[in-house]
Amino acid sequence: MRWLMTLGERTRPDVPQYAECPAPDQARALALVDDVGQLFPILLGWRREFGRELTGWAKQVEADDIETLPPDVIEHWGEDQLRLDTMPGGYVQVADYRDHQARTALPARKKVLRRL
Repeated sequence: MRWLMTLGERTRPDVPQYAECPAPDQARALALVDDVGQLFPILLGWRREFGRELTGWAKQVEADDIETLPPDVIEHWGEDQLRLDTMPGGYVQVADYRDHQARTALPARKKVLRRL
């Protein structure tokens, strides 16, 4: 199992915390990594590149290559995953929206702040 993250677009200025959860075939940016901890520097790199507060949506998938993702990964992409929001000061806020029991990648708390 690996971690796939898509770049979520904040398209509603009237709701600043809203972020779309684009499917991997529709996202502006994607990352596929072996460990959840590798997502943080990637998200902060996207922030430097795109120049604003960003949201990443990530979940564990069975995939070997970002160029040829299995169709079921794209079809079952949704908001039942990790939400990673960049925050001022280099922090990333993590919210776990998964509803299943496989929550071993993060501490038991719902929100985690991490500075890189």
